[in-house]
Amino acid sequence: MKILVTGASGFLGGHIAEAAVAAGDDVRALLRPTASLSMDIGAGLVEPVRGDLADPASLVAATAGVDVVIHSAARVTDHGSPAQFHDTNVAGTERLLAAARAGGVSRFVFVSSPSAVMDGGDQLDIDESTPYPATYLNLYSRTKAEAERLVLAANEPGFTTCALRPRGIWGPRDWHGFMPRLIAKLRAGRLPDLSGGRTVLASLCHATNAAHACLLAAASDRAGGRAYFIADAEISDVWTLIAEVAAMYGAAPPTRRVPAGVRDVLVAAIETVWRIPYLRDRHSPPLSRYSVALLTRSSTYDTSAAARDLGYAPVVDQQTGLRQLHEWVDSIGGVDAFTRYAR
Repeated sequence: MKILVTGASGFLGGHIAEAAVAAGDDVRALLRPTASLSMDIGAGLVEPVRGDLADPASLVAATAGVDVVIHSAARVTDHGSPAQFHDTNVAGTERLLAAARAGGVSRFVFVSSPSAVMDGGDQLDIDESTPYPATYLNLYSRTKAEAERLVLAANEPGFTTCALRPRGIWGPRDWHGFMPRLIAKLRAGRLPDLSGGRTVLASLCHATNAAHACLLAAASDRAGGRAYFIADAEISDVWTLIAEVAAMYGAAPPTRRVPAGVRDVLVAAIETVWRIPYLRDRHSPPLSRYSVALLTRSSTYDTSAAARDLGYAPVVDQQTGLRQLHEWVDSIGGVDAFTRYAR
C-alpha cells in the first residue's frame, strides 16, 4: 500500500510514517520547503515530496499514485487569526481532499480531535453520537470540526473517508506538545492547582496508539463516513498524573490552589485582552477557556466503535509509555533539552 502522510515532520505524523514503514508500506511524506523528517524513521525509507496545503498543484503531485492519504498536518497552536486557522485546517483539508479524489486515492484518513465536540463541560464516556456543540471554546476546535465534517461528507463509493479523534497525544519525540509545556511549567513553578477541588478524569492517547489506529483505519472496510474516538486503555486522574510526571522530572507538584471563581474571572479578563489582533495573532495566552477546560473538566471516551470497525486496541500502556518517554528524554540530553521549545 502506498501511503501519503501529511505532517510527517511533526510529532504524530512522524510516528505514523514510522509505523507505516515498519508495516512494510510504501510511504511518501508531504513536507514544506523548510521541514525535514526525523532520523528515527530511517534514512531513505520515506519518499519526501515538497509541498504545502496552500498550494493545490503541489498536492496534486503529492497524491499521484497514492492509495491512502493520512492527513495529520494542522494548525494546533493556541494563537493565530481566524483566517490562519481556516486556511490551514479547513481550506487546506478541502484542497487535499480534492487532490486525493482527482488523483484516484481510494482512502482518506483524517486526524481530527475530540475538541471537535468539546462543549466546555464534563464529557464522561461519550461516544460518536455526541453532537457538535453550538459554540466552540477556540478557533482550533471550531476549525477541526469544520474540517472533520468536510472529510466525512466526502465519503463515497471508491473514496472512503473517516476521521480519528485521539486526545492529548503524548510520547517520545514530542517537542512542542502538551507534555513538554506541562513539564516546563511544573519545573518553573508556574502551574497552580486549577482543579477547584474537583477530580478531573481524562482519556489520553500515546502517539504509538494513535499511529496504530491510523493504519487500521487505512485498511478497514467498515470506516467509511465515520468518526472514531481513539484513546489509551487507562483513564487518568489528571492532577494525580501531573504529580507523577512532576516527580519523574524533579519538579514539585502544584500546591498553590486558585479558587474556581477567581480562576474564571481571570480567564475572562485574559480572553478579553487577547481579542487585540496583535496579541491574538502572535502570542499564546497564559490561560484560556480551552486550556482551563482541559485541566478542570473530565473528558473520557468510549472507543468500542473503533474496536468494532477498525479492530483497534491500544498497543502501549501508560506506564510503559511513561518509561519510554523518560528513556527518550535521557537520550536527548535530559529534561532541559526536552523543554527547550516549550512556551
